[in-house]
Amino acid sequence: MPASRLRLLATPVGVMAAVVGAFAYVGTVDPNEPGHYPVCPLLQLTGVLCPGCGGLRSAHAFAHGDLATALGSNAFAVVGYVVFAAVWALWTVRASRGERLRITLAPVYWWGLGGLLLVFAVVRNLPFGSALAP
Repeated sequence: MPASRLRLLATPVGVMAAVVGAFAYVGTVDPNEPGHYPVCPLLQLTGVLCPGCGGLRSAHAFAHGDLATALGSNAFAVVGYVVFAAVWALWTVRASRGERLRITLAPVYWWGLGGLLLVFAVVRNLPFGSALAP
């Protein structure tokens, strides 16, 4: 592989190395055992689950190949892992061709994503949404 192609791929490969390192750490240091990670401040102060609650447990289960537990801990995070993988693959292909990755989303999509996160956060704190709670 020519040096110029290696240079083009350095950033996406570096980002993936960091993500793999983070997942390796979370896969090794179990978040289900108390004392390894800080408690969610919102949960600790109010008892309310934020959209990210269960994210580390989800990543731990995902790193161990337990998709059912990962989805049960934080389904939104698992969707995020899949979206990240797809965007990273697209980024890597474009970078190898010397093209830039340009993903532009209209504000309505960002507001929609925020709305989904808000609905997810509210529903997982209600009695009928307890299946979404970690």
